[in-house]
Amino acid sequence: MLIVLAIVALAIYGFDQFSKFLIVKNLTEGEQVNVIGQVLQFHFVKNSGAAFSLGEGMTWIFSIVAAAVAIFIVVYARRIHSFGWGILFGLLLGGTLGNLTDRLFREPRFGQGHVVDFIQVWGFPAIFNIADSAIVVSMALFILLTVRGVGLDGGRTSRASSHAAVAEPDPLDSQK
Repeated sequence: MLIVLAIVALAIYGFDQFSKFLIVKNLTEGEQVNVIGQVLQFHFVKNSGAAFSLGEGMTWIFSIVAAAVAIFIVVYARRIHSFGWGILFGLLLGGTLGNLTDRLFREPRFGQGHVVDFIQVWGFPAIFNIADSAIVVSMALFILLTVRGVGLDGGRTSRASSHAAVAEPDPLDSQK
């Protein structure tokens, strides 16, 4: 599953960085462009905080946390033998590295750079980017895999009548 994780991570990272490049090149900060009326807009902002601009001024902490998450995923990637978990960790790694790249290499300085956000959806209170989307989808997939009892090895656990965990193969995880 390392190859699945790597392909997903590289695809998300590349899409995130390319989309940010296009936004920075073609829009000025604060500019809004209707994509689908007011339902979907590109609204270029730079975010020094986390989600919903929380923690502004603590960018260096987010850089350290993102680097730790990325290192954790790379170190533990060999334990993943489930297609679903490979996708999940690929999404998380790609998204984390996308925002970490901004924090490391964008203004105002190394480790404290502002993340480029640009996707605004009507009725949603935050502006976000591709990396943010990948991280959120990975968390939704985490909940789904956990509720379904799918382990990192691809096996499913369910509660037997004696409340002992029993491993069962995951029918949706044919790639072991």
